[in-house]
Amino acid sequence: MSLMEHHSNIVPWELISKINELKIKYAKVNSDGTLNYNDFEGKFSSKTKIACLSHVSNVSGVINDVKRITKVAHEHGALVLVDGAQSVPHVRVDVKDLEMDFLAFSGHKMLGPTGIGVLYGKKELFEKMGPFQGGGEMIKEVSFSQAREQCKITWNDIPWKFEAGTPNICGGIALMEAVKYLERIGMTEVLRHEKVLTEYAVKRIQECKKVELHGPSDLSSKCGIIPFTVEGLSSHDVALFFDTYGIMIRSGFHCAQPLHQVLELQSSARASFYIYNTREEIDRFVEVLKEIEQV
Repeated sequence: MSLMEHHSNIVPWELISKINELKIKYAKVNSDGTLNYNDFEGKFSSKTKIACLSHVSNVSGVINDVKRITKVAHEHGALVLVDGAQSVPHVRVDVKDLEMDFLAFSGHKMLGPTGIGVLYGKKELFEKMGPFQGGGEMIKEVSFSQAREQCKITWNDIPWKFEAGTPNICGGIALMEAVKYLERIGMTEVLRHEKVLTEYAVKRIQECKKVELHGPSDLSSKCGIIPFTVEGLSSHDVALFFDTYGIMIRSGFHCAQPLHQVLELQSSARASFYIYNTREEIDRFVEVLKEIEQV
């Protein structure tokens, strides 16, 4: 995996590595926040079992070439898990074309409810896997042998094999409606709108003398996320100032502290755009940002 990962794609692997005595290798990130592909590819060996990578960085908006990584991974007999939390809501994702083995994404990032997400996986891989959680629904049959005093359990078909207990029915329905809504708009249009706003925002922000933008300068390789810092102020101070004007931004490490260490940042403020944002909102954002510079 890389040093740009969200903590949710670091912590679970660190926990399981302790239990199963696995070795985790972290690929480097360049000073502009882009992935060091040569270093990532150099981490593979015949012992590599799985590679994990964010499709889009939640800090910088960088879009990673996951197809390039999956090709190298499969050449070494390894599987690939892609964190699509920041990509699925913003770009068109074709799991077959990108050749990913697993893809995980969250509902709340794509106009859906919190507390629900999706895990895509190749059918043949799920067929080989046992359930990770026990309960109702994930079994097809449970029979008891009096002679052996044992229960025989037959797992249910996928996806029910991995759905222990009562499912989040309301969340599932709401998430499907969110997916349909985005499909009606068209993911190509979603990304186009974001890129227009991002280019405009970067141009306007560059008018500010005490604001430094972080991440790649090539805006064609990223989504609508802009990390920045204001000279002399912490990111939390900046966020609180914006909040008093009714403008919501993110501040801190954004659950990606290793990446901030690479970028040599104590923290960062993050402006992000989606289908409901407008150029007028960016103008207001920059207007307030210029006021913050005077603090």
